[in-house]
Amino acid sequence: MPHELEWDALDEAAQHLLVVDDQSNAIACARLLNNGSIGRMAVVKNWRGLGIGSALLNKAIGFYAQQGLQTITLSAQLHAVGFYEKAGFLVMSPPYLDANILHVDMQLSVTRQ
Repeated sequence: MPHELEWDALDEAAQHLLVVDDQSNAIACARLLNNGSIGRMAVVKNWRGLGIGSALLNKAIGFYAQQGLQTITLSAQLHAVGFYEKAGFLVMSPPYLDANILHVDMQLSVTRQ
């Protein structure tokens, strides 16, 4: 993703989740907007496949559940759709280009316990 597209006016009011390794290097992140939208989720390539992304996504879902939100949304790159589907997200749109990368809108309904 081009650096100039990463930062926007929503960053200041958002909650940001950051995963660091034992040397305090950032290895994963996510941005949580007040409207229940997860964005900017990424895991450094060498750290993928270790459950870090799933743990980060679960933390984000838990954050919104604590806030009382019933619906969580995100825009997923097509290659990541299966990852989000494993967490219960459903595809809600046809593919579209964002930053010249194919994405789909996805949604999760949070159940109250």
